[in-house]
Amino acid sequence: MKYIYLIFFSCIILNCKKTESEKLSADAIINSSINVSGSDKVDSSVIDFDFRDRHYSAQRHKGKFSLMRLTIEAGKDSILDVLSNKGFDRYLNGKEAIFVEDSMKVKYSASVNSVHYFSVLPYGLNDKAVNKILLGDTEIKGENYYTIKVTFDQDGGGEDYQDVFLYWINKETFKADYLAYSYEEEDGFGIRFREAYNERYVKDIRFVDYKNYTPNAVSVALSDLPKLFENGGLKLLSKIELENVQVN
Repeated sequence: MKYIYLIFFSCIILNCKKTESEKLSADAIINSSINVSGSDKVDSSVIDFDFRDRHYSAQRHKGKFSLMRLTIEAGKDSILDVLSNKGFDRYLNGKEAIFVEDSMKVKYSASVNSVHYFSVLPYGLNDKAVNKILLGDTEIKGENYYTIKVTFDQDGGGEDYQDVFLYWINKETFKADYLAYSYEEEDGFGIRFREAYNERYVKDIRFVDYKNYTPNAVSVALSDLPKLFENGGLKLLSKIELENVQVN
């Protein structure tokens, strides 16, 4: 009889160890999210879309990139901002790059990069400067989510390397349905919570729009935002809607 008990408890121990070993890491979860979102195709693509009366275009190929924003002003002047591996340039009415002060280059670069960054998430979350930590599971609207914290190294993390992100990855679909981030700017500190909606695939790449929320107080922890969201404690600031998305 004692041998039966030994076999029984041995099975329990082995199963526990197996369960522990099968737990996914933050890297594995992000890799799965990139896979189901088709984000692995972004690195060899040309993506165009319109956002808030401006046209955006991104060309990426094996680590090289050119992120563009075209603005047509009321006076019919066209301003083309280009952020690439070489830096930032601005063109006026199709002419050669015009002089831009360094302080403004930083501002324009961050603005262009931000729109392109959010447009193709979770692409970019495997960059060398990205640090990922798996936190506890979270339930949002009855769905279970992995919680991934993302921070950035100063070297290679860009001007906004101090920003902190949380991504909620659906445990069944591995899609990034929600995200939140804290940021610092000249005018202060801010927090945002985003809910993805209007999912569509263009050339096998997933694109979503976002409802952009903020809490009433900036002292709120990012991890508390899902509960505030469900309880109506967040204010809808805007909608992030990409139009006329094309992929080549």
